[in-house]
Amino acid sequence: MAKILIIDDERAIRNTLREILEYEDYVVEDIDNGVDGLQLIEKNDYDLVLCDIKMNRMDGLEVLTDGLAIKPDLPFIMISGHGTVETAVEASKKGAFDFISKPPDLNRLLITVRNALDRGSLVTEAKVLKRKVSKVRPILGESQGILKIKETIDRVAPTEARVLVTGANGSGKELVARWLHEKSNRSNAPIIEVNCAAIPSELIESELFGHEKGSFTSAVKQRIGKFESANGGTLFLDEIGDMSHSAQAKVLRALQENRITRVGGEKEIEVDVRVVAATNKDLLKEIENGNFRMDLYHRLSVILIHVPPLVDRRDDIPLLATSFLEEICNEYGMPTKRISEAGLEALKALPWTGNIRELRNMIERLIILSDKIITDADVKAFANPSAPVTAATIGSGGALTAAAAQQTDYDQFKNFQEYKDYAEREYIKFKLEKNNWNVSKTADDIDIQRSHLYSKIEKFGLKRGE
Repeated sequence: MAKILIIDDERAIRNTLREILEYEDYVVEDIDNGVDGLQLIEKNDYDLVLCDIKMNRMDGLEVLTDGLAIKPDLPFIMISGHGTVETAVEASKKGAFDFISKPPDLNRLLITVRNALDRGSLVTEAKVLKRKVSKVRPILGESQGILKIKETIDRVAPTEARVLVTGANGSGKELVARWLHEKSNRSNAPIIEVNCAAIPSELIESELFGHEKGSFTSAVKQRIGKFESANGGTLFLDEIGDMSHSAQAKVLRALQENRITRVGGEKEIEVDVRVVAATNKDLLKEIENGNFRMDLYHRLSVILIHVPPLVDRRDDIPLLATSFLEEICNEYGMPTKRISEAGLEALKALPWTGNIRELRNMIERLIILSDKIITDADVKAFANPSAPVTAATIGSGGALTAAAAQQTDYDQFKNFQEYKDYAEREYIKFKLEKNNWNVSKTADDIDIQRSHLYSKIEKFGLKRGE
């Protein structure tokens, strides 16, 4: 339900607007001056503000300017008994959604309010979609190492300096690279990612620089490389330590001259890219072993950012776990589960060789296999990914017993999705049998909608007495 704030020094106008808007089922608050109105805007979340222009303590246009400085996406509808074209134009220039003269026409008022609220919803949805598409999520953590990384990103991102991000697999190197792009002057251009470890050495040059038609057997048409695709933006070279010597030499030349040549081509093409590289290897050791060029290392490492492993930032685990709980439960369409203090301590005590990626997978496993509140017993039972998941060994709280840990052969699962489906099926089957196949009671027990549970029963082909 939309929440609307009315700022007007005339009681009669406030009462009239409140009566009209509350009749339309909006939640309405009102105040008689702009100074107090701004304090309310700062403290509360409103979907719309209706603001008079001529007021005693503070002019409405000042309220508009200061209000948008506090909440840039908050729609303002300005109202005035002394409306002129010049006033309306000035209000629009300052960011007002619309301008209405007093006394307000009922139909025009309601249509304008609905349009303003729709616009506010669209702005919010657009921001959410942009975050999803860009794959940029917040860097969570208050540990010393993470605070230093955030500060470095803020300093370095607006510059054109090349950055080398180091850290173990799953520690969040890609997220650092994406924030360097997001906070840079190139954020409106694309960030193009190349996983150097996933591309065969004989194809890496074609991937990076493109190729001309007929330059090799399978080159049936001209192809644009990643350097050209990232022109004006950022090129993220992930796992740079796995790049072949030949490709290293060409990348070095591209960085020196800002020019590339497609495989099989002769024409030099100018490119304007900022390169951010990442590796889980010790490049200085790779240089000693003759696997990496020292001159390329110095070109890439103008700024060095090291992402610490999760074991070195255990105090961040509660914040990360809580965020993953909310995110994954939203993806599954279920109420957000909670994790007990003892459960959080149990999570902090684990070795975490897989870092952030391992933690997210663990939280997803706990959401599927645990009850509403995830306990330390759940964490201990599911800490080992090769622990069994069978209905017979699920405890009364929904967690696996320790004895279950040696019964299921996890080699039978081709991927994590197969494991999740198996675990989810066994858990739902167990809960249905425990509740004598009372679907409503089972849905309440595992805290999901009854229709959602019916879908799961159909998906997994569950039948009573099987």
